[in-house]
Amino acid sequence: MKQMSGIASKLQHNRERSHGIGSNSHAVKYLNQDYESLRRSCLEGGRLFEDDCFEALPSSLGYNELGPNSYKIRGITWKRPTELCSNPKFIVENATRTDICQGALGDCWLLAAIASLTLNKQVLSRVVPHDQSFEENYAGIFHFEFWQFGEWVDVVVDDRLPTRDGKLLFVHSAEGSEFWSALLEKAYAKLNGCYEALSGGSTTEGFEDFTGGIAERHDLSRADPHLFKIIKKALDRGSLLGCSIDITSAADSEAVTYRKLVKGHAYSVTGAEQVEYRGDTVQLIRIRNPWGQVEWNGAWSDTSSEWRYVSDDDRRRLTNRAEDGEFWMSFSDFLRQYSRLEICNLTPDALTGDEYKKWAESEFEDTWRKGVSAGGCRNYPNSFWMNPQFVIKLDEVDDDPDDGEEGCTFIVGLMQKNKRRMRKKGEDMETIGFAIYEYSGKRQVHLKKNFFLYNCSAARSETFINLREVCNRFCLPPGEYLIIPSTFEPNKNGDFYMRVFSEKQADFQEIDDPVDCHVEEVDIDEDDICDRFKRLFEKLAGHDVEISAFELQRILNRVLVKRDDIKTTGFSLSTCHNMVNLLDKDGSGKLGLVEFKILWAKIEKFLVRSFYTDQSGCMNSSEMRMAVEAAGFSLNNPLHQIIVARYSEPCLTIDFDNFVCCLIRLGMLFKTFKTMDKDGSGVIELGFMEVMACFC
Repeated sequence: MKQMSGIASKLQHNRERSHGIGSNSHAVKYLNQDYESLRRSCLEGGRLFEDDCFEALPSSLGYNELGPNSYKIRGITWKRPTELCSNPKFIVENATRTDICQGALGDCWLLAAIASLTLNKQVLSRVVPHDQSFEENYAGIFHFEFWQFGEWVDVVVDDRLPTRDGKLLFVHSAEGSEFWSALLEKAYAKLNGCYEALSGGSTTEGFEDFTGGIAERHDLSRADPHLFKIIKKALDRGSLLGCSIDITSAADSEAVTYRKLVKGHAYSVTGAEQVEYRGDTVQLIRIRNPWGQVEWNGAWSDTSSEWRYVSDDDRRRLTNRAEDGEFWMSFSDFLRQYSRLEICNLTPDALTGDEYKKWAESEFEDTWRKGVSAGGCRNYPNSFWMNPQFVIKLDEVDDDPDDGEEGCTFIVGLMQKNKRRMRKKGEDMETIGFAIYEYSGKRQVHLKKNFFLYNCSAARSETFINLREVCNRFCLPPGEYLIIPSTFEPNKNGDFYMRVFSEKQADFQEIDDPVDCHVEEVDIDEDDICDRFKRLFEKLAGHDVEISAFELQRILNRVLVKRDDIKTTGFSLSTCHNMVNLLDKDGSGKLGLVEFKILWAKIEKFLVRSFYTDQSGCMNSSEMRMAVEAAGFSLNNPLHQIIVARYSEPCLTIDFDNFVCCLIRLGMLFKTFKTMDKDGSGVIELGFMEVMACFC
């Protein structure tokens, strides 16, 4: 029943997506909370909103370091902005980078993304609806929109914020009376389960959740020779950029260098300019520290001598001597001092105007499930083939190929879903990646083990890593390619969202086996049964000349005892009842001669179809899948998932009795459907009694 409800939920989700629900213009209402109706209700009732889905309680703060028993939450009280200052503002004029100062939470990665968000007013207005205030129609309720795994979600919060000694505990504005950034952080914490779930992360995660874009990471130790141009173009397009310095030990975390740069800390890149300096052209990068202070003190810093030798116009335009966390440095120093740069490419719908080239976007959601579709990476050849498989068809080459070599440029982003939200339950990010194979000329079916044993990958993700997303850019010749996303180790459950950004339109689809049955029907008449078998049946059946489930269990277990190659505790009574029910045509609850002969013929076939490749005497889920196929059944991943859930042990082994029961049930289901599918349309209508008859 759980499997069926999961499938129904997925179908409902797909229907909603097809009707535009989840787009930025029609965001999903998180936890079914509607901002307008909730605010209207509060205004009519003359009360301030209190969110019962994210209450002002310790559980909303965290689960470990900020958990209910932690000393770190002592003295924390939840207060509304109206209790913290006399004239609170949501946004003063326009949101600026100085509205974001870090508090007592390790979410600088998020704050760097928020700071970059302020540089693109169009993107900011999608995330932070500006028609909110503490004056007109104030009811203690605010809302924000975030992108989550392919859809936009509208999140409602009340404005009770955690404070200590009358000051905001977490993110705050520099001057203290502006609250949009603090409320945005609260909404994001609600979306992810609690504030503590926001501790630690990659700026790209925030970038993507604010834009729906796809983010790339650049290792600055081996930077692209055109990186300054890439940065400048990205800033001109409103892309979000962040940078950081790697740490080599835990002691390095947020350690300040002698040049006043903070290790392991997320900065945002906010500008790129060229200036004339002593007869030469110098490339400069502007960077912001979300702390709002602690600035680079080397060349081109606020008070450095280099500024004396640039034009008055450039000096006035670029310098700001305030200790505001924002500073300039030369691009060459940037490459030496920082370790990595992250750039978020915006989606086609986020780019307005004809001057921008837009990516073509394709997306897919799927799951890794233990024993079915969680095959692990290529290091595990016996199960790698079980992972979900996608095909992309690249027909058109780029307009402006690099180095004159024709190819098709595309970006693959593989993202694991909801892991940050599950931190409260002890889950964390899995190590994920993907491989790409040439696919031309293959049938549109799920490729099996042998293909991957004898074919090398054409490309792959740069690494397997335990981040929310793995993203890489490729340029390959035109053709069809198979993309296999996976966790590093097999049997790791997870939901994932994969998308491809391509320079030209590309066909992208999931491939799976068709659902069909090619099992030869066992058509036996009583005249076909030999006398020897009849005498054996009469002896086994007793005076009523029929075999009950109890008698069937005794008969089958006598046979299994003689088999050394099958490890089993024997057929259970439940399995025998199932077999009798499935083959009992007259409703007697027992098997007659012909029914027993059909069952016996099937079991003899199944003994041959068993796949015990490791000589263990019992099947694993991979062997079960091959055995089901060899028996004549073609099933897709969702059906294999149901079979493994229903028939396997917790360790994912399948006993012979469960294997037999599964195949008999599959055969009967196909036979029943084909009998009721009168016109061969693949669709049948069932009344209530027919449904009950099929499933009882």
